[in-house]
Amino acid sequence: MTASATPSTPASESDDLAADLRLALRLADAADRVAMSRFDSADLDVQAKPDATFVTDADIATERAIREILDAERPHDGVLGEEFGVSGTSSRQWIIDPIDGTHNYLKGIPMWGVLIALAIDGVPQVGVVSQPALGRRWWAATGHGAWTAGAEGDRQLQVSDVDDIASASVSFQSIAQWDEVGRADDLLRLTRAVWRDRGYGDVWPYMLLAEGRLEFVAEFDVKEYDIAAIVPIVREAGGRITDIDGADSISSRSVLATNGVLHQPFLDFLGSAD
Repeated sequence: MTASATPSTPASESDDLAADLRLALRLADAADRVAMSRFDSADLDVQAKPDATFVTDADIATERAIREILDAERPHDGVLGEEFGVSGTSSRQWIIDPIDGTHNYLKGIPMWGVLIALAIDGVPQVGVVSQPALGRRWWAATGHGAWTAGAEGDRQLQVSDVDDIASASVSFQSIAQWDEVGRADDLLRLTRAVWRDRGYGDVWPYMLLAEGRLEFVAEFDVKEYDIAAIVPIVREAGGRITDIDGADSISSRSVLATNGVLHQPFLDFLGSAD
């Protein structure tokens, strides 16, 4: 399956997506409770994976909590999770990153999140991003807008209307990521061309983009579960999300999210040489 970032859900499925979104929010509630119960614990169990990344007992317990609810309430849906892989075969697949930003989590840094998505025929249609250590959550479903909870109630998200690269604020995951794919020079050119650059990292900058606070976020070496929940939120906020070459896919191991109006200009900029 080549997972796409382009929506294709008929309007007739809108009510079904609303129910799926309600479930996704309940899944996030359960996941938040488990993840927060182990956050900054002195006895957190940390193991190295074969790919040299880390997994904690909290990652495993959080994904297990999500899967238990899905097994009970959506037994015919498929699931793709970072820790337990793929289960089931269906045109409807829940895509889970139980703790995005595990390295922050195990260091007691609150910049981590729970990512839950539902993809239908490979297209992410529902997304929830929860950062319980910061008390923040964002969610979206195709045709229902993108939202976040605030002190005065739920607030709909809208990307910025900045239309000039020189006025844009951008975020990247790390210099090392760009260097590893041979694009450190592109990153340096980018930082010289924009108004402001910061390496906020992990899922948070995508939410800042959806809120209209950034115009560009990009990273490499990403998996479907790193991206899927982000796609509906950025898209429903009016932004655009593709891979770094402009393809509508979450399977390409790279991602570029923008406020939409600057998407092609950024693609052209990154594809150009001095």
